[in-house]
Amino acid sequence: MSAKYAVGDNVTVRRAFPPGHIRTPYFIRGQQGVIQEVVGEFANPEELAYGRNGQPALTLYRVQFQQTDVWPDYEGSPKDTAMVDLYENWLEPAEGAA
Repeated sequence: MSAKYAVGDNVTVRRAFPPGHIRTPYFIRGQQGVIQEVVGEFANPEELAYGRNGQPALTLYRVQFQQTDVWPDYEGSPKDTAMVDLYENWLEPAEGAA
């Protein structure tokens, strides 16, 4: 597996809104998070949704986000987080990340 990111890397979810069968939640686009786990490589689900072979495979990551960053009106603990599984093609290095 050739993962572009590693555990601990800061990433930003692309702020893109293409039509079709997208597997990235709307509310998380544009948000910054931290890679918690490199899950593995899988067929691209956005390609599979159209009956294609899903190749090339994409690396899937488990990314942690601060709830207060995702939801500005969040009233829970400032330590609360959300975990979202995201494919590599939706991630970019966070601004200022090495």
